[in-house]
Amino acid sequence: MQPKPHQNTLLDERITGALVGAAVGDALGGPVEGYAPEQILERHRGRVHGIVGPWHGDDWRTARPLAPYHKGDGHVTDDTLMTHALIRVYTRVRDHLDAYAIADHLVPDLMTEPRWIPELESEALPLQRIFLAEKWLVTRIHYGHTDPREAGTGNIVNCGAAMYMAPVGLVNAADPRAAYAEALDIAGAHQSSYGREAAGVLAAAVAAACTPGATPDSVVSTCLSLAKDGTRAAIERVCEEARRHTDFESALRPLREAVAPYDTVGPDYRAPSLGARRPSRLHSIEELPIALGMLLVARGDYRHAVLGAVNYGRDCDSIATMAGALAGALGSPVPEEWAKTVAEASRLDLWEPAAALTAVTREIFARDVTRRRTHEQAFASLGGQECSD
Repeated sequence: MQPKPHQNTLLDERITGALVGAAVGDALGGPVEGYAPEQILERHRGRVHGIVGPWHGDDWRTARPLAPYHKGDGHVTDDTLMTHALIRVYTRVRDHLDAYAIADHLVPDLMTEPRWIPELESEALPLQRIFLAEKWLVTRIHYGHTDPREAGTGNIVNCGAAMYMAPVGLVNAADPRAAYAEALDIAGAHQSSYGREAAGVLAAAVAAACTPGATPDSVVSTCLSLAKDGTRAAIERVCEEARRHTDFESALRPLREAVAPYDTVGPDYRAPSLGARRPSRLHSIEELPIALGMLLVARGDYRHAVLGAVNYGRDCDSIATMAGALAGALGSPVPEEWAKTVAEASRLDLWEPAAALTAVTREIFARDVTRRRTHEQAFASLGGQECSD
């Protein structure tokens, strides 16, 4: 049974729900990232139903391949760090962003300002925590002096840009097409091919989820109306399968089988295939279609969608980040006990970035209205159409 849409959820509640929801999903998925559902089941003697400790217990400091990162115990990962960094760019620019804003503001933020890194349990430059696909931004733009609009070309194609694009959808709340275009521009500095496409579609999905009366089905329909090539095909196939399930347990294997033909990584996530993460018009990142699929399986319920994403394994911190952002934007409440634990464990205020982005979003909308009215008046002066107030 489809849940009732959250008609009266206000903008600030949707933005808060999406951003807190993304961070909590990230923290829940972090400790089981990279493993298969069967491995997660064996390690935890059942499915994960909340915040868990590191995979290797007290040996997390030295256990490979995870050391030196403290994944688990409510610590957010790079997905949240990058999301909050992008919000800081919005608070500086206070308008829509493009690839040059990434070069002018995001890259220096990553390179020059030490911040608390939960997984390192210390202050460090964000650049020292993010992985190679994100370090690419600094390498290409700061050191290589590449045109920001083209800097993503040559990077591995993965979910690196899509994982932090929720703020773009929120700034363009209820305008998915504008969110898609803005995210594609921003992501050009970071990704190419289906990685860049996924960033645009994820932003559009979040914007669609903010629309009054939105449902998981309407969000997916919006994605299918905008997505191109392999990304569209993967979303369509995964969501077709997801509609057959009402519980994530029964959906875990079928959703993986549905996305497998479009995923370049291959069956062993820690041993990618030779064709992994290379540009293609036929393929898709795995994370976005699965997040949308889990949103459908859960009928938009936050807890169910995120736990489905977490127990799917593989790149499940990013999948749960996306699923959490979408369910939160739809208005499904983030469990208070999870949010409180993640905020305390990560030593981060999860609500301040949401408040800051809400204020910026209202400012940007006011500017958009002024720009639109200026255009309407100019077009009317050309005899194109009479302008009405």
